[in-house]
Amino acid sequence: MIGFSILHVGIIAAVFVLAGMVKGVTGMGLPTVAMGVLGAIMSPVSAASLLIVPSLVTNLWQLVTGPSLGVLVSRLWPMMLGIVIGTIAGSGLLTKTNTQWTTVALGLTLVAYAGLSLFAPPFSVPTWMERWLSLVTGLTTGLMTGGTGVFVIPAVPYLQALNLDKDDLIQALGLSFTVSTVALAIGLQTGGAFEFHSAAGSVLAVIPALLGMELGQRIRHRIRPAMFRKWFLICLALLGLDLIVRPFL
Repeated sequence: MIGFSILHVGIIAAVFVLAGMVKGVTGMGLPTVAMGVLGAIMSPVSAASLLIVPSLVTNLWQLVTGPSLGVLVSRLWPMMLGIVIGTIAGSGLLTKTNTQWTTVALGLTLVAYAGLSLFAPPFSVPTWMERWLSLVTGLTTGLMTGGTGVFVIPAVPYLQALNLDKDDLIQALGLSFTVSTVALAIGLQTGGAFEFHSAAGSVLAVIPALLGMELGQRIRHRIRPAMFRKWFLICLALLGLDLIVRPFL
């Protein structure tokens, strides 16, 4: 990857293999893992630039292989619109804010996501609330994406609360993550942070990400996904705590 030492290339490749593996097992988590681990060795904006192409490729694959794309777009377009607006508006936080505070924000996001996933009781969204709540969720997710490079809060809990069947939920997550990735790329480009060397490194990162996904899909048939998810979230929370305290040590 252009501009990185051999050691950094090896670390980055290993991170994307790990991130792809998590996505292969759970259907999500590539940008969350990539941002969380890479954020410990580089600035959040550099990490976000590297994850653009691997995230886009893996999420497009997840999006187009589902059965209900048209129905989901018709139902979730207010959320997608909110994600685009919020991400582009919030991307200045990632490209212009002091990296100390973006690192802390990334850590807080990881801890919040892990905590909600582990401990929050399940809930459902009433039909009459869905249209406006989708827009609010999209805007909030976009601001979080623009500020931290992580797409999951509150998009994932919200989509899980819509009581979609398994295949539709996986496809809805792919739709949300794809729109978030494209919006983040636009925001980084607008802020002058997504340059040639970032794009080249991001393209090369697709290879280990896809290898990790293949490995994760094989692992999924050999382990209990619920147990894997539990320990993944615990590790994510610990990583988030490390990112929160690191700038002050």
